[in-house]
Amino acid sequence: QVQLEESGGGSVQAGGSLRLSCTDSGSGFEHYCMGWFRRTPENERAGVASIDLDGATTYGDSVKGRFTISRDNAGDTIYLQMTNLKPNDTGVYVCAKVPLPYCAALVVNPWVVAEVGNRGQGTQVTVS
Repeated sequence: QVQLEESGGGSVQAGGSLRLSCTDSGSGFEHYCMGWFRRTPENERAGVASIDLDGATTYGDSVKGRFTISRDNAGDTIYLQMTNLKPNDTGVYVCAKVPLPYCAALVVNPWVVAEVGNRGQGTQVTVS
């Protein structure tokens, strides 16, 4: 059973920073691509970032240069360091786990997670 649990969300002012974490209590973490997408109040999904086994990363255009994704395979955890936050970054940040071939797709089309992967419940980030 895959269980992804996110933490670290909150409310910040524009220009502030937050660090999100996601721990995978399932199996095989070190063999999967991990990432984040954002769910908006309109229930749209925006790809944020993904990271493969070797640490290669993919970022959505709106977060490049501001967000950094990383993973700790020993701790089955990924992180998302968010800096210079903007009001448009507001949403529920959802941790996702997908097979390696879908690593870039997770960011380009996060709806693919529902088809081939697993996700957590999400953590709210509000930027005002």
